[in-house]
Amino acid sequence: MSTPVDDSLDPLSRERSHLASSRAALRAMREDVESLDISDVTANWVNAEVLARQIDDRIKALADLSDTPLFFGRLDYLHAPGAEGAEGAEGERFYIGRRHVHDAEGDPMVIDWRAPVSQPFYRASKKDPLDIALRRRFGYTGGDLTAYEDEHLSDPAEAARTSKLLQQEIERPRVGPMRDIVATIQPEQDEIVRSGLGGTVCVQGGPGTGKTAVGLHRVAYLLYAHRERLARTGTLVIGPNRSFLHYIEQVLPALGELSVRQATVDDLVAHVEVRGTDDAATAVIKGDARMAEVLRRAVYSHVSMPTEPVVVVRGSRRWRVAAYEVEETVRELLARDIRYGAARDALPQRIAHAVLVQMERSGEAPDDRVQDAVARNSAVKAAVKAIWPPVDPAKLVLRLLADGEFLAEHAAGVLDEDEQKKILWAKPARSVKSAKWSAADAVLIDETNDIVARTPSLGHVVLDEAQDLSPMQYRAVGRRCTTGSATVLGDLAQGTTPWATRSWDEALGHLGKSDGVIEELTAGFRVPTDVITYASRLLPHIAPGLAPVASIRENPGFFEVRKAEAGSGEVVAACRELLRNEGSIGLIAADARIPELAEALGAAGITYLSPGEETSEQTRLTLVPASLAKGLEYDYVVLDEPQAVVDGEPDERTGLRRLYVALTRAVSGLVVVHAAGLPGQLG
Repeated sequence: MSTPVDDSLDPLSRERSHLASSRAALRAMREDVESLDISDVTANWVNAEVLARQIDDRIKALADLSDTPLFFGRLDYLHAPGAEGAEGAEGERFYIGRRHVHDAEGDPMVIDWRAPVSQPFYRASKKDPLDIALRRRFGYTGGDLTAYEDEHLSDPAEAARTSKLLQQEIERPRVGPMRDIVATIQPEQDEIVRSGLGGTVCVQGGPGTGKTAVGLHRVAYLLYAHRERLARTGTLVIGPNRSFLHYIEQVLPALGELSVRQATVDDLVAHVEVRGTDDAATAVIKGDARMAEVLRRAVYSHVSMPTEPVVVVRGSRRWRVAAYEVEETVRELLARDIRYGAARDALPQRIAHAVLVQMERSGEAPDDRVQDAVARNSAVKAAVKAIWPPVDPAKLVLRLLADGEFLAEHAAGVLDEDEQKKILWAKPARSVKSAKWSAADAVLIDETNDIVARTPSLGHVVLDEAQDLSPMQYRAVGRRCTTGSATVLGDLAQGTTPWATRSWDEALGHLGKSDGVIEELTAGFRVPTDVITYASRLLPHIAPGLAPVASIRENPGFFEVRKAEAGSGEVVAACRELLRNEGSIGLIAADARIPELAEALGAAGITYLSPGEETSEQTRLTLVPASLAKGLEYDYVVLDEPQAVVDGEPDERTGLRRLYVALTRAVSGLVVVHAAGLPGQLG
């Protein structure tokens, strides 16, 4: 149905009137849900509790955020339904927004941006108008509609042009956590967002290309298109650290999606308390995919072939299963390559089945209850314990890292002697609880746990900043989506771990998604031209062959390199200067320099936050250790001592990658302050 139009009003007033009506309709939708009475629900209390929670989630999803535009665009279609190549009715218009809103009669007032009818808002062009006569974009100040801009896509007389409102929205300063980009999604981003649930997509994107936003919006789209399926199987967003997850946590709720869980890889593998650390060389070996084979061998080394028959006594009868027959069963289970624990659970049933065959041959008629009873017989249980004993994953990894002979036995031909020595603990722990496990050890335990018992799989997993994962960490993530799909997001140039990803094909292989599609985003929407040009000087040294990001921003941004005297005075002055502007400021420095800068800011009376804390109009400066800067962005950045950032890493290449990350966190302007010399790679 066409949206009613009051022709007595000017265009802007008409649009404001529609906004007011839409807000009223959304309010009515929310009130309808709030008024639901489930006190007479006849289901049990568990179902009533689930229903109450679903209603509460629905109420939250229908919240009208006063400073968030309810709709941001409008599409006017050309043709009627059924017309060849057309979707909309003649003269029908659709307002495109973050969620669906309908009036009391059920007619749509705002169409969800994920609906098929909304797709031309992102894809239509003068070259291919997709049956759209007019695309209108709206400009807002806070929650107030203040401007609009039209593109007559089917009018050959009107030249194609860049949308000023779109450009302003992309470049708009921000304070607080990451926003959604639903109003500014570009055609190449939209293709990735709307890709199907069945396939895995890997997005290589340089700084400011919107890869994180694309991944989050893909989750929102998949939940819209496959809600029932994903409600059963679940979705998960994995980020590099808590600060990053806090930064992005409002994006999906702003789109009405409240059910997506967020975690780090460390959260996923938290089977033991991590209290220790590994040096880089040790962590690289522990994170190598070859460790999976070492662990598999160690687990299955517990299986031994029987040397004695299994004798089951039932009443006055004795039933004997020969050792060779039990051995055949064990070898068959090993050949099936099922989980260690599942095979162990199957073995007593197989032995019991052999007994039942003998019973039937002797004229008895046993049923399933008899088989279960035989499987629980003490003789069968004793045989299974001897042949296929239970394995505790943490205890096995503890033994592997503490017992040189045990490690050598199972790492032979996989790890050389030097590699084995590197991962052996100098001071073996006495127990799982007392061991000083490292993050890499926790991943090994997770792998072992999966060898013993299959890890539950989710419907879809988003893995952000993936370039920093080790092969074993990729395997840990892949276990969480063996029957689902994944969206992998990252930038090879920003890999700052000793085991950083070398190629996305290799990463997808470790993830178990070798058939995944690799997409590349090269258009930079957030980082100013001058800033990305300066940072790209490092690319030949950190990621040869990787295409530099091409900024499409009209505003070149503010960029300055300042030579300073020793001390923190110039850094503090730059922060004070930038605080006069609108937006957030990040002071990024080598981790070792953070205490000195914190003291200098305090002495100057400048308040600041730590990464992960939400900025506000009162406190807009964040003091950021370079190691935590990845994935974050600020309107303005002051970068302290680039050479110190490089020197803070184990090797120069990793240091230069860390510097590349730090240089590309700015959205509107960057000030580089240095007393020491600049790295030569910056020219």
